[in-house]
Amino acid sequence: MKLVIMDLKTQYTTGEFRWSFLLPKYWGIWFAILILMFFAILPWALQWRLAEKLSKLAWKTLKSRRKTTIRNLELCFPDKSPSEIQTDAQDVFFNAFLGVFEALNAWYSPKWFKNRIHIEGLEHLKNAERKGVLLLGSHTTLLDAGGFVSSCFFDMDVVYRPQNNPLLDMMISRCRKTIYKNQISKDDMKGLIQNLRAGHAVWYSPDQDFGLKQGVMAPFFGIQAATLTSHRRLMKIAKASAIPIFFYRTGTIQNPQYQILLEPALENFPSDNEVDDATRVNLILENQIKMCPTQYMWFHRRFKTRLDGQPKVY
Repeated sequence: MKLVIMDLKTQYTTGEFRWSFLLPKYWGIWFAILILMFFAILPWALQWRLAEKLSKLAWKTLKSRRKTTIRNLELCFPDKSPSEIQTDAQDVFFNAFLGVFEALNAWYSPKWFKNRIHIEGLEHLKNAERKGVLLLGSHTTLLDAGGFVSSCFFDMDVVYRPQNNPLLDMMISRCRKTIYKNQISKDDMKGLIQNLRAGHAVWYSPDQDFGLKQGVMAPFFGIQAATLTSHRRLMKIAKASAIPIFFYRTGTIQNPQYQILLEPALENFPSDNEVDDATRVNLILENQIKMCPTQYMWFHRRFKTRLDGQPKVY
């Protein structure tokens, strides 16, 4: 069943072309775009092997990301040995590059996903069809591929952070228009509230560290982490419900399968205690991530915010 959602006149990212994009300063981006479009037409057997090669190169050259990934895994999985952490960290890099190819396939070769998509818990979303739903997810390496496989079952909007490069932002916006009903800037709270009030399902990931101006400290894998709480206010204003969502890959690398997990709507959420709510959401995301930990974006500095007296993590 396809959930039909009305359109609004809210201003979203448009992906408009500018003649200034033809200036020499953008030629490098255009060249990279052409390479990515070429990658998109390659067979999967070549794509995953190329992802493997690129991830090994990135592992050697992106030292800061490598250190952050290893440090995050050490903190969140203290029972693992150094060799296990090393292997998992390398798998994170591989899954990140594999996710790029999966996103390219979602944008340019969507038929590739035929007979590879599975969903569990769609009834939870159907039960809230007449009510706005905040789909609480995390930053996995399947981001746009996850959005695409979801679009095969229901429409949804996505909250996004605009890219610093306007040409790159335009290209990503145009590609995502084939996946998402609407793209809403993370700073457009008015648009987000309007969509929730209109009964939209909006994908929102509160698992990154934006400091304490927009959140509170709450445990994530047993480590205190700055956790966004702005969605609590949005839900109260829009009278929306919250449904956890998770995308992950199963099967073999030669024959991957893509899973969508929708969990029951959170009851008594939000409560009157924002720390309790943040802790509750973090625990849900934590349990999801544990299902396939190397498919999570551990290269983000999830624990960069520290309270006075707390030692720095990175």
